[in-house]
Amino acid sequence: MKPFIRCALATAVLALSATATLAQDIQERTIKFGHLNNTDHPVSFGVKRFSELLAAKTGGKFKVQEFPSNQLGNEMQQQSALQGGVQEMSAPATTSLAGIVKEFGLVDFPFAVSTFEQADALLDGPLGQALIARLPEKGLVALGYWDLGFRNVTNSKRPITKAEDLEGLKLRVIPNPVFLESFKAFKANPVPMPFAELYGALEAKAVDGQENPFAVILSNKFYEVNKFVSATNHVYAANIVLVSKRFWDKLSPAEQKAMHEAADEARGYQRQVSRAAAQKAVGELQAKGMQYNTIAPAEQARMGAVVKPVLEKFAASYDPAIVKLYNDELAKVRK
Repeated sequence: MKPFIRCALATAVLALSATATLAQDIQERTIKFGHLNNTDHPVSFGVKRFSELLAAKTGGKFKVQEFPSNQLGNEMQQQSALQGGVQEMSAPATTSLAGIVKEFGLVDFPFAVSTFEQADALLDGPLGQALIARLPEKGLVALGYWDLGFRNVTNSKRPITKAEDLEGLKLRVIPNPVFLESFKAFKANPVPMPFAELYGALEAKAVDGQENPFAVILSNKFYEVNKFVSATNHVYAANIVLVSKRFWDKLSPAEQKAMHEAADEARGYQRQVSRAAAQKAVGELQAKGMQYNTIAPAEQARMGAVVKPVLEKFAASYDPAIVKLYNDELAKVRK
């Protein structure tokens, strides 16, 4: 047999055996992927794209079952389920992790970033990775960050055009210390409450308003119970793609690689869909009868100054190395 034919045959055999090994390394698995958003929300579109990509990368062996709209419980219940290994995946707001890794509070610092480009650079860079590295010891593995969008205030009383307009408003906030203290600095009355209870509380006038990205406001029909929507853009919010560490540790390197690749590829799509939806949602909220207003950049700068002491207080209680990294990265992305 001629050497080049022998060489070609050997290469083919190696390729076949590698494929066979890869096939053996990927088993039939079902992933329960829960989240709190409705099926018309960009997080749900991200889950669907991730599911398609993962199926393609595993020859159909990995099947993702989506459980939207709090079907598997609220964010904290799903976090416990992931840590306990009874649920495989979720995509909560990063905010929900501040209870187990307090430095995640840095992501929620108001008026830190003002553009999507800045937000992506901060989260996809060294800071985002340093925060992700803290999760395995808490029973969680993260595959990256998705877009939730800039958070904005809605309420039933008045438009928010300056810091003083928040005074006295009873606003539902995520049960997170940074959010609570920030709104207290504006002399608002922040009320921590699970998202699932929010619509009912707005309808019953137990709270005057809330703050969320435009797509969430539209998807959850808050226009039915709040008249005013103000583009405060006070916090950039991200979702984080989480996997149960108990489940992750059972996966072969080939399976873990497929999961990482599918999440990376789904991320760009999810962000694009989410940002387009936010833009479109503003018009739809106005069409539904909400009164919309923006805030002048000078007023936003004033609002940032109001909360600065709060942020300094929290930063002082975080790991100094992470805080330094945060400040260094923030300076870079703002250039």
